[in-house]
Amino acid sequence: MAQINVTVRLDKDIKESAERLFSDLGMNFSTAVNVFTRQALRQGKIPFEIYDPFYSKENQAELKRRIADIEAGKNLSVHEPIEDEEE
Repeated sequence: MAQINVTVRLDKDIKESAERLFSDLGMNFSTAVNVFTRQALRQGKIPFEIYDPFYSKENQAELKRRIADIEAGKNLSVHEPIEDEEE
């Protein structure tokens, strides 16, 4: 099977963290990308759930609780406006 090189752009810190994780799992970055790609092809989708934790059931329940407290006059905090440092 012919192999090709693929270029991926990542933040340096993310790449270094990923390399440490993959090393702990006994593989290098290239092998991890191959594992991911093969799993995506086998499953016909991204092989893990992609979500925004903001929309989790737990966070939504907490937001609703806080809104109810505010509407009931509880937990009202006054915050000073944030000054723009460039001004």
